[in-house]
Amino acid sequence: MTQQYQLAQLNIAELKAPLDSPELADFVANLDRINALAESSEGYVWRLKTDDGDATAIRDFGDSTLVNMSVWKDVDALNTYVYRSGHVDIMRRRREWFERMANIHMVLWWIPEGHLPTVEEAAERLALLRLQGSSPAAFTFRQAYPPPGAAQGVEPHDHGDACTA
Repeated sequence: MTQQYQLAQLNIAELKAPLDSPELADFVANLDRINALAESSEGYVWRLKTDDGDATAIRDFGDSTLVNMSVWKDVDALNTYVYRSGHVDIMRRRREWFERMANIHMVLWWIPEGHLPTVEEAAERLALLRLQGSSPAAFTFRQAYPPPGAAQGVEPHDHGDACTA
């Protein structure tokens, strides 16, 4: 039987102000709607959150850094949600709420179907991408690799992460 794979993603963001500040009120007000949109999107599998359903409480990258981690059927499903859904409206406003990151802040990688990645695993993939650039082990939308076991010799595909936001 052939091993099946799903796509994991990590995205981190540095807050410009505390989460409970007036500056972030619109961001916080839209969290439930955007999370529900993700969870109802074609190809969505799972997202990191506390037992209370709060992803903003997870601060493994620092007190002012939000962590967004999820699992999707494939790159196309995640790309559709990120760049061709109501999520784009929130992305257009990201500079209001988040600092411009000096380093790579998003990474994609393949995981065996049914595996739920840990924050530590995600941090390792992000570090790998930062150190070595895009590879089958850690990549971006711009250089998305096929899952392990896909046709040999397949070059990375550019999913065009040039967001309309």
